[in-house]
Amino acid sequence: MKVEFHFDFGSPNAYLSHLVIPKIEERTGIKFDYIPVLLGGVFKATNNASPGVTLQGIKNKPEYQGIETDRFLAHHGITNYQSNPFFPVNTLQIMRGAVYAQQHNLFDRYLDEVYRHMWGDPKKMDEIDVITSALEESGLPATEIIAGMQEPEIKQRLIENTNRSVEMGTFGSPTFFVDGAIYFGKDKLRDVEERIMQ
Repeated sequence: MKVEFHFDFGSPNAYLSHLVIPKIEERTGIKFDYIPVLLGGVFKATNNASPGVTLQGIKNKPEYQGIETDRFLAHHGITNYQSNPFFPVNTLQIMRGAVYAQQHNLFDRYLDEVYRHMWGDPKKMDEIDVITSALEESGLPATEIIAGMQEPEIKQRLIENTNRSVEMGTFGSPTFFVDGAIYFGKDKLRDVEERIMQ
């Protein structure tokens, strides 16, 4: 069985999903395959926009989403989450960094630490000096990763990941695929787990 998690660091719901996924992996014995995609590219290709844009001026719906998030945090015992005051953050560089990290045996640490710098201890992770300092703080090879973000093959892989994701049906993040079947949103993790266990 192939389970994919198409993610972008800019999505708080993808971060919350990331915190829950290890428990699902333990219960099911199935490892999720993390696929870095560029959410801005997904939005452009699908004529979509972030909730921060689409919910502007709508009464009650943003408030309900806050209630839903609080319930999710409480249900899963998540305490290391804060709204990023710099949101929205342009994630192009850190998503390229994720592709680079995957190819150089740095991914697990990079993933956890960049997510922490986005949503646990929020920073403006679209400025190279901020990214560099954050990676150094995390004990990651900052100079190597920053240089890797600019490699043509890394840039191309992120584009290919994003295009493939859209072709599979993605329109936002987090999106999951279980043997090609699509599930969107952190609230669908229960359905993902049920599908795995069938």
